[in-house]
Amino acid sequence: MELFLVLKILFVICIIIALYAVIRNLDIIKIILIYWKDLIFGRK
Repeated sequence: MELFLVLKILFVICIIIALYAVIRNLDIIKIILIYWKDLIFGRK
């Protein structure tokens, strides 16, 4: 039973780390999209 408890805790920690990484990458992707939008529509 202790092994399952440890695995559940590790799984939750991994999910939290993955969500944090996705949120960080969404910010970076949003900045890149804004940059490309300014490049495309700024020159017209």
